[in-house]
Amino acid sequence: MSGKEVLIAGGGIGGLSMALTLHQIGVPCRVFETVEDLRPLGVGVNLQPNAVRELLEMGFTRDDLDRIGLPAREWALLGLRGQEAYSEPRGEEAGYNWPQYAVHRGQLQMLLLEKVQEKLGPDAVTLGARVEGYSQTDSGVTAHILRTDGRKEDVTGSLLIAADGLHSAIRAQMYPDQPPIQWGGAVMWRGTAKTPPMRSGSSFIGLGTSRHRMVLYPISAPDADGLVTMNWIAEVTYDNSDGWRSGNWNRKVKHEEFVHHFDGWTFDWLDVPALLTSTEDVWEYPMIDREPVPSWQDGRVVLIGDAAHVMYPTGSNGASQAIIDGRVLGAKMVEAGVTPGALRAYDEALCEKVSALILRNRGAGPFSLLNVIDERCGGEFDNIDDVVSPEERDEIMAVYKKAAGFAIQTLNEAPPTIPPGAVVPERETA
Repeated sequence: MSGKEVLIAGGGIGGLSMALTLHQIGVPCRVFETVEDLRPLGVGVNLQPNAVRELLEMGFTRDDLDRIGLPAREWALLGLRGQEAYSEPRGEEAGYNWPQYAVHRGQLQMLLLEKVQEKLGPDAVTLGARVEGYSQTDSGVTAHILRTDGRKEDVTGSLLIAADGLHSAIRAQMYPDQPPIQWGGAVMWRGTAKTPPMRSGSSFIGLGTSRHRMVLYPISAPDADGLVTMNWIAEVTYDNSDGWRSGNWNRKVKHEEFVHHFDGWTFDWLDVPALLTSTEDVWEYPMIDREPVPSWQDGRVVLIGDAAHVMYPTGSNGASQAIIDGRVLGAKMVEAGVTPGALRAYDEALCEKVSALILRNRGAGPFSLLNVIDERCGGEFDNIDDVVSPEERDEIMAVYKKAAGFAIQTLNEAPPTIPPGAVVPERETA
């Protein structure tokens, strides 16, 4: 293996997107993934228009995305009795030049893997290989790898990009005294079930209050029976003073452990308890993040995705930001070469801004409107205008979109992150 290759730790959405971006700009790379068998695990994620734009510029098509999900048409917040608090169109129907997609996370990962193997070759991703740490010199970086069979291996490259997620070993080496994972008190139960379409047929729905809610959105087009695969999240906030109550960050749970929280949530358009109990496999996750760090770079090593900025999923931008990270990093390499200078420019462009987004999501992100409603009327209202004015509702949403990087006019007018045909110049700089 050439020492000029860029090494990528992690074969998730961020790592595989990074590999495709490097290939696009003419940089050889290799991905090391911990698991021995990549499978389409997980439930739904949203790809915001800024991330969809990048996927299309990486060579994916609308047909590719239609195979793993469907365009979102609406975003709606509903009160405790199912009454409407706020709604707006999403994606192209909102005026973006690109759609927003709701997709199955595991199928997105498989789509990325398929494209990586097609473009970079079948050996571009090494499975069963965890990057446990690194060492570096002025001219290169060495990844210290542990294979699942116990073998240890050192691989040297020009740069090391850490896309190794929440439990990143590379971030832990950069910040050995970092605080533990932060749990804010919210617990999520997640699953998918077959249901009739709701509202627009492709709506993202938040129902309830800021501390007790359901989130629902479809991740498939209707089948022959007219049913969609509905991704749902049931969420309750507890006292977190004693820390996370389980040693597991995700575990399969029985229905009786959580469905009682939603007794009485029955509307003419949705029976929440019936939806939850009809779901075959349900998983429990704490809503967690990490404290922001001052920099994502250490010389020839840099963090992207959840390794850099794991955040609450309230803004539906975790996967989107991982894709954006790789594209911005690729753009900086086009400008500065495969160098620490490119990593520094990427860090300066995103670290402070995205760190602010982590903290904003702790405040419920775009769901912060539910906080306001809860404070003013306990989630019970007949006419939302009597609780929050239309102007105030619009302002709450506009502030979040700007912070998250997908304000409509700004995104539509932005030039491509990586100019068409751009490649990394043949130079090395300090």
